[in-house]
This record gives sequence, C-alpha cells and structure tokens, in this order.
Amino acid sequence: MSEEMKNEMTGTPETMDDYAAELEESYKALEGKQPVFEAAEDPDGEKWQNFAQMLEDKTVINVKVKEAVKGGLVAFVDDVRAFIPASHISTRYIEKLEDMVGKHLDVMVITADLEKKRLVLSGREVEKSKRDEAKKQKLAQYHVGDVVTGKVESLQPYGAFVDLGDGVSGLVHVSQISTQRIKHPSVVLKEGQEVKAKVISTENGKIGLSMKARVSEETAREEHESFNYKETGTISTGLGALLKNIKL
Repeated sequence: MSEEMKNEMTGTPETMDDYAAELEESYKALEGKQPVFEAAEDPDGEKWQNFAQMLEDKTVINVKVKEAVKGGLVAFVDDVRAFIPASHISTRYIEKLEDMVGKHLDVMVITADLEKKRLVLSGREVEKSKRDEAKKQKLAQYHVGDVVTGKVESLQPYGAFVDLGDGVSGLVHVSQISTQRIKHPSVVLKEGQEVKAKVISTENGKIGLSMKARVSEETAREEHESFNYKETGTISTGLGALLKNIKL
C-alpha cells in the first residue's frame, strides 16, 4: 500500500500547502516569460474569471503540453500560459518531464491568481478524483455485518491493513484483532496471512474490520449449537410405564 493510500486510511489528507515551496521555486524560473498587466487593464480579465469558475467547479479540461521547464510542464488554456507542477502531472512518478511534451493531459485548475498571473493545473487531481469515484463504487458493495476474507498486506503499530481484493483495503485496529489484549499486530498476524473478519464500519470511505467480533460470534454459535438437541423419546413417571417391560 502506498503512503498516499495509508494517509487516506488514517485521515491525513494532502493540501496545497504541501506544494507551496515547490510552486514558488518553479515560478521563479517562469518569471519574465509572460507579460504582466494591472488587473483593471488586463485584456484577459474575462478569461481569468472563467478560470476562477473552473477552479470552483473543478472542471476537467484537456490540454496539450507545450514545453518542459524546471519543476514541471507548461501548457496553454485559452491562449493563457499555465503551469503543471511535476508532482501534479500524475499520481505516478514521471522520471523525464521532456517525454511529456506534445502529449495531451486531462487537468483541472488548482490556482487561478489574476494579480500574479498564475494559472496552475493538475492532472494528478483528475486522476485522484476518478480513482476516488471508482473506490466509492467498490466500497458501496460492503456493508456493516458482512464477513469478508482477505490477506494481510502490512502491519502497523495501530493495526493491520487487509487487502480485500479489487484495490480495496480494510483496517483491523489492534484492539479488534484478538479477544485477548495484544501490544502489536505481529503477535498474532504476519504479512501475507489470510484472515476472516467482520465489517464493523464503512464511514468516510474507509472499511473498519474486526477479527475479534467474528471469533466471538463463531464461539457463541458453537456453544448454542452444542445445547441445541432434540428429544428422541418420551419420559413418563407413571407406575404402569415403569413396570411395562419388567417380567415377573
């Protein structure tokens, strides 16, 4: 499981602040390569209003990469120069930026600053959005109470991530692994081990699993079945019945 997916499972989202330093450094290389206008005199003011709307609506557009520069790629949207940071080209690592020149990318606007003439695009956000939608559809197949089978893909101090297949993972918190208290998942589990667990939550796009709950239910059912017997005869305390088979 990638760090990005672990962050999603544990609730540690990324923000644009994570890329602020990268953007500033990249824009230094771009300064002087495009004209600067006062906002009130900008002949492209209407275009920038449109970019701002695209940002708000998360509109997906297709652009052609014009060139590779330090820290990213350059494309044009409605004849306005736009920058795609290297970390926002794709969810996968792009080793050679030059290989992207001439290619078309689906992107969305993540920064539209008219005053600084900064139009920033992201292909990565589009890919994440598509992936999240696909994940949402897959998660809809799981319901609280379902018993699922999967393989342990990683062990963390707080629990175990279980691969349920088709790109879906669930987390068994350390408190839900065993009916006995354990300090670390490795006491009971190992990576690659097949386990069964009960779905106990599907909130916020995350699947919470419990091995303990499934074991407890199995134990309770076995105990119930051991006492679930049927009478095969009749019992009578009458004197006639007691003496019926006695020969004198």
